[in-house]
Amino acid sequence: MSDVPESNETSEPQLFYCPACREPARDPLVCGDCGAVICRRCGTPLESPDELGIG
Repeated sequence: MSDVPESNETSEPQLFYCPACREPARDPLVCGDCGAVICRRCGTPLESPDELGIG
């Protein structure tokens, strides 16, 4: 047996919105250096719904 807890239970993925494409980004890219989350389609930095003032 391992002392590492199983990670079968995952929380819901964070939803992000692309202001340029004007739609939710379901498969964003995350920069390995700075951690920025960007749109896979256009490269615009994504926003979370709490930053938009909706939801």
